[in-house]
Amino acid sequence: MTSTVHAAPRLPFDRPNALEVAPEYAALREQSPVTRVTSPAGDPAWLVTGYAEVRQIFGDARFGRRHPTPETAARVSEAAIAGGSLGDYNTETRDHQRLRKMLVPAFSARRMMRLTERIQELTAHCLDDMQKLRDADPDEPVDLNKVLAFPLPALVISELLGVPPEDRTLFGELSKRMTAMYDGADAWAARSELEAYTAGLAAAKRVNPGPDVISDVVAMQEEDPTFTDFEAARLAAGLLFAGHETTSGRISFGVLWLLSDPNRRAAFVADPDGQVQPTVEEILRLAAPSAGPGLLRYAREDVQVGGVTIAAGDLVLLNTDAANRDESVYTDPREFRVDRKPNAHLTFGHGMHACIGANLARTELRTVFPALFHRFPGLRLAADVNELEIQTHLVTGGVDRVPVLW
Repeated sequence: MTSTVHAAPRLPFDRPNALEVAPEYAALREQSPVTRVTSPAGDPAWLVTGYAEVRQIFGDARFGRRHPTPETAARVSEAAIAGGSLGDYNTETRDHQRLRKMLVPAFSARRMMRLTERIQELTAHCLDDMQKLRDADPDEPVDLNKVLAFPLPALVISELLGVPPEDRTLFGELSKRMTAMYDGADAWAARSELEAYTAGLAAAKRVNPGPDVISDVVAMQEEDPTFTDFEAARLAAGLLFAGHETTSGRISFGVLWLLSDPNRRAAFVADPDGQVQPTVEEILRLAAPSAGPGLLRYAREDVQVGGVTIAAGDLVLLNTDAANRDESVYTDPREFRVDRKPNAHLTFGHGMHACIGANLARTELRTVFPALFHRFPGLRLAADVNELEIQTHLVTGGVDRVPVLW
């Protein structure tokens, strides 16, 4: 008798539309919260879709982002961001602790409170631009991606990091090129360009420091001589990327969630300020802009998770979009419910690897949605959600456009 060997399913899975994740995630989780898959790069990996298991690995020091032999390590994709192991395996813990020491004060809740007024000003400018486009051609839908969802987070992170105004459009295209999952040569060329730019910016801040994060990072080099110029440039490039790409996607998808259901939209328009906090948390839970298969980890030793043994060196993909829809944790997990309590989603990670920029993202989202609907209470989608193309070739994903009218 011959046995049938089933090939591990290959990522990424197709999504039904912009508001739904692939149904394969729930199907796999029903079999096991940790399952064998093939990454977009064609390498073996473990896909983690269960809430408890994703949360466990986030807080487990036996998992990291680096591999002892990166040249032989399984890869997620060809992207220059989160595509594979990058950095020194032996210094990962020290580097992570140093990173948090430098950046936690910069992204603290207190600093975000001080930044709120400026975020409100920048939001108002973007909304002015929306109205100008509408006035110029009243019959043409306005692409909210181009005039709000992308530029606002880019402007905010630029101010926080100290990017000169004339350079603030520079890194947008570079960021998208870096996340191309199937064009490694161009992705890495874009990363090199961005790191070269941030190296020059760090050098300028060393001569003329300002009240910004890159100046703070450069100042830390005086306290820690092992923190090289290359590491400073790489860190600054990573902050520019992370500080706007993910928030941009949450704005786009949050608007899609609010406008795709008349009752949901009406409830928010009736009380934007009162509803914004729970609405933002549900947007964070359900909005799934990423096209990537999950957050990269490598096991540093053999570990038992979800009933399976993950061997040392194995590639692990933590899919928070799936975990945030785990039926064992959430009632009606696919439903958008503002009354959901508690709502301890894993969008910003957990434990020692919780996202440093969570306060910034929440501040931006809690500002932009009330401002948008106060200004344009008649806002509506100018296309069906099923017509919007999901950018499956980019790690950051997103939709090609968010056409709106009012």
